[in-house]
Amino acid sequence: MAGAHDIGIRASGFGIRQPASDDELRAKAERIRVILLDVDGVLTDGKVQIHGDGTESKTFDIKDGISLVWAQRAGLTLGILSARTSASTIQRAAQLGITLVHQGVASKIETYDQIVGDLCVDDEQVAYMGDDVVDLGVLERVGLSCAPANAVDEVRSRVDWASGRNGGDGAVREMIELILRAQRRWDAVVSSYLPEASAMGGK
Repeated sequence: MAGAHDIGIRASGFGIRQPASDDELRAKAERIRVILLDVDGVLTDGKVQIHGDGTESKTFDIKDGISLVWAQRAGLTLGILSARTSASTIQRAAQLGITLVHQGVASKIETYDQIVGDLCVDDEQVAYMGDDVVDLGVLERVGLSCAPANAVDEVRSRVDWASGRNGGDGAVREMIELILRAQRRWDAVVSSYLPEASAMGGK
């Protein structure tokens, strides 16, 4: 995707004032073992459709989805951390094989503490993407803090890296590619889809 080919991708023009340097960004991404994601405004565009029967629906990006599959194949642990509870989120997580799902949390930072404790990982090994002020507590703690291009200014001005794409429109895909490139795993993802790999049983 445009902009994700350089490990030092910037979101210049989107209000980032103190992003991590290229070397710092690479070092942070290399250490990541767990990726946590907000849902509304990150995995989706932040809009929710409420139907007449009281159910709701959201739109998820396919490119984001396949990148989450690649991340898991690379051995990374994925999790969802959302203040809202939604059946659509549960269904999408199940489709992607994500079992670490925390919804309807009153305090994201308290739930984050529980997650890192259960997984026995350090803050430096966790990446998180959020888009609004409710995410700041977690963003300040993790080793790699990320935001979509259309996150609020208070978030974009404090994260290590901001995508050039909006939430629900490829921001997560760029984040995953950034991490996999830093960990020298991206070429293996691409190679697995080349004709010679398919001939040898690659998928």
